[in-house]
Amino acid sequence: MGNTSSMLTQYDIEEVQEHCKHAFSQQEIVSLYQRFCQLDRSGGGFISADEFLSVPEFAVNPLSQRLLRMLDGLNFKEFVAFLSAFSPHVSLQQKIEFIFKLYDSDSNGKVAFHDMLDVLRDLTGQFISEQQREQVLTEVLEEAGYTKDSMLVLSDFVKILGSSDLKMEVEVPVD
Repeated sequence: MGNTSSMLTQYDIEEVQEHCKHAFSQQEIVSLYQRFCQLDRSGGGFISADEFLSVPEFAVNPLSQRLLRMLDGLNFKEFVAFLSAFSPHVSLQQKIEFIFKLYDSDSNGKVAFHDMLDVLRDLTGQFISEQQREQVLTEVLEEAGYTKDSMLVLSDFVKILGSSDLKMEVEVPVD
């Protein structure tokens, strides 16, 4: 599986399915492998940040720089595990874990007000002022029982988002 020019064996497919907690069918994994090989222009068995940025939909995503932190240098198995967060077949817990990693930019296991503000800034751009962003975020935190000074951990995200009707509207087209 390290060499992208080789074909996937049945064992490889089952191993990847196990690694991504069966978020994708065998046929979907084969399709993802073909896409992975297209992106891995160097043929090195992993996808670089530049290769990810060659996907127009990814390049224009307001969170692309945050996502790149999670993506750069992924091999195929890690690539599929990353994409599994966008599968309709994974649990809400798995989706929340993904979202938490997106917010936890320094990977310290905690999300501070400024981390959340950075994501909100990425998402809103110039459409709202910094003061409005801070006000909205403060109100959302207070409504959930937290303050600006709270350091949220994964269980806090589960508490906040787990009680919502969270749906990841973005799904990976696997054809």
